[in-house]
Amino acid sequence: MSKKDAADAAGTNEQDTTDEHVGKGRPTPSRKQAQAANARPIVGSKDKTLQKEQRKQQADARERARLGMMEGDERFLTARDRGPQRRFVRDYVDARWNVGEMLIPMMLVVLVMTFIPGVVQVISLIVIWAFVALAILDAFLLGLKLKRLLGTKFGVDKIQPGYRWYAAMRAFQFRPLRMPKPQVKRGNRPS
Repeated sequence: MSKKDAADAAGTNEQDTTDEHVGKGRPTPSRKQAQAANARPIVGSKDKTLQKEQRKQQADARERARLGMMEGDERFLTARDRGPQRRFVRDYVDARWNVGEMLIPMMLVVLVMTFIPGVVQVISLIVIWAFVALAILDAFLLGLKLKRLLGTKFGVDKIQPGYRWYAAMRAFQFRPLRMPKPQVKRGNRPS
């Protein structure tokens, strides 16, 4: 391209730009003005009624989630409690009498008995340690039984890990305090 063609092209571009815009039509804002225009509150609105409404909605959502978890609704359960295998383990543990759930009341009785001096203290300590051993043995046998039942129902290679610990911890809790709440009556074993 020659110098004359380049000058003609530059002249054409200059005419195009001057015909379209002269300027932006307003002064450039200062930094302070620009930052103020972009400012947003960190914690949300300062409107008291709006905050009150948001708190009420959050409380309602938490209550729905709590009730859903207590009822065993899969949508509201924690990751630890979800799935058909966990439901089967929960139902199996809730359907049987567990030695471990009587451990805390037994410990309270032994605690009272330790205040009686003499042979009663020694006997109470032996009784509580024997009861703890019996509860651990019951949890171990529960784990073995569940391994066999889960293997036949879901397949030996598809058993979800951690079911023994999950069953033992549920078996050691009072039945009314278990979360999610028991869905079966005692004696109604799941199939």
